Amino acid sequence: MLRIALAQVNFVVGDIKGNRAKILAWTERAKKAHADIVAFPELAIPGYPAEDLLLRRDFLDDCLLSLDAIAKRVRGIWVVVGLPRLADGLRNSAAFVGGGKVVAICDKIHLPNYGVFDEKRYFTPAEHACVIKFGTARIGLSICEDLWFEDVARAQVRRGGAQVLLNISSSPYHAGKGSEREDIFRERATTNDAYVAYVNLIGGQDELVFDGHSLVIDPGGGVIARGRQFCEDLVVADIDYSRVRRTARARPNAGTSAFTVKAFDSKSSPRLHRSTIEPSMARPMDPLEEIYAALLTGAHDYVRKNGFKKVVIGLSGGIDSALVAAIAADALGRDSVVGVSMPSRYSSAGSVTDARSLARNLGIKFMKLSIEDAFKAYLRTLGGVFRDLRPDAAEENIQARIRGNVLMALSNKFGWLVLTTGNKSELAMGYCTLYGDLAGGFAILKDVPKTLVYELAAYRNSVGKPVIPQAVFTKPPSAELRPNQKDEDTLPPYAILDPVLEMYVVRDMAVDEIVGAGYGRGLVGRVARLVDGNEYKRRQGPPGIRLTPKAFGKDRRMPLTNRYR
Repeated sequence: MLRIALAQVNFVVGDIKGNRAKILAWTERAKKAHADIVAFPELAIPGYPAEDLLLRRDFLDDCLLSLDAIAKRVRGIWVVVGLPRLADGLRNSAAFVGGGKVVAICDKIHLPNYGVFDEKRYFTPAEHACVIKFGTARIGLSICEDLWFEDVARAQVRRGGAQVLLNISSSPYHAGKGSEREDIFRERATTNDAYVAYVNLIGGQDELVFDGHSLVIDPGGGVIARGRQFCEDLVVADIDYSRVRRTARARPNAGTSAFTVKAFDSKSSPRLHRSTIEPSMARPMDPLEEIYAALLTGAHDYVRKNGFKKVVIGLSGGIDSALVAAIAADALGRDSVVGVSMPSRYSSAGSVTDARSLARNLGIKFMKLSIEDAFKAYLRTLGGVFRDLRPDAAEENIQARIRGNVLMALSNKFGWLVLTTGNKSELAMGYCTLYGDLAGGFAILKDVPKTLVYELAAYRNSVGKPVIPQAVFTKPPSAELRPNQKDEDTLPPYAILDPVLEMYVVRDMAVDEIVGAGYGRGLVGRVARLVDGNEYKRRQGPPGIRLTPKAFGKDRRMPLTNRYR
């Protein structure tokens, strides 16, 4: 019987010393659970993703020194930990450590180079799949993407005799990713008649969120242990690998993979456990619960990991700023959030009232700072130039920029981080003001379409005492920058717009394909033009949390100068 522990831990990129301390602390927890092996996520020593820190030799040297320090401290348990290392190129590696030394190092074979991944920019792929001999157990050790492809697991099982497929991963979250992983790993287990043990990172790193959701799956495809989502967790399970005992001899039908299998002998055996442990079995979250938890994690970690104590939010009385304020209060605590109402001549009385009620319900600090005098000063200054011209977007954007200046002044004076409140639908269409509502440090709703904003706000109100006033849900969306303004004066209804944006932005469908799905050509053509024409705004906006398979930013890199239509 092999007792394995999966330590899904929240690491910080670049905090090599702090990450080492966490690895050693969680190793002690695994020892207390009498685990034979504890595995940590991919690139745990430097944090993930380290991006161009990986191009610095001093950074790589420090990672290797940290591995040596960890190895010297490990006794009575075996540890699998990830790091970058130079070996005929830079490798994404997993070290197998025990008895005070590094016994084996396995390197990643499949390097993802799509979406947010740039691994071919940094790493050289391995040529060998790895199998660790652990007494009579055979453990196929792999890194993240290697388990998504059948060839690595097949080689480890058929050529190396692996009974357990142990994968260390840092797999970024998007909505529904957890169930997708479970389906793929069930297939790996059943196809190869092997256990799958998968450990994943948790936490927020810039725009990425990692959900944990570590798994142990038996050869029949049953999940026998599951880690919590968006929480640090130690997932412990007993694996009866004797059920799949096999020799390590190569088989005639072992396949024709381009890589070979390299075997390492740990010269150690699993302990004989007198009693089995109750495995961790967390409940998968419901869809809205999961997305809300992802936003909490991303917001908390961006703010705290970057050293901010408080955040400030412009409260318009609308649904977007209400949801951002609720997420911030839930993630950081009410004492860490400041809401600012900045009414102008076009703001309705209800907007100020709703903003104040929201702040009271959340228990956050509330400030009211009118922008009317500043707006008048701008109009006086520009009066000679704007004379005899109709008011238009110029006057509207002045108000948005004044508000941005007010929030940034508070940020500069008190060290508060400005959270912007724009959603994905508005960013896609350019329905936002450069240096105005785009001014800030972090955009929680950057990848949240407007229709989903309403769903998440309703979900938040359903959990405990409602905090978002009902009037916020029922009022027509409006920027309130001119008399009687409504979003639908400029944009299609969000219920129509959001599905078109999902097809065009996330699924990369052509205009003709979207028209074929039942949408008018005029509507689709206009949406496509506005999305393409506003890339320059998005490029200058703040980072924000990635929730979908294709968010604005690293997922979707469009040229600013672009005549393709």
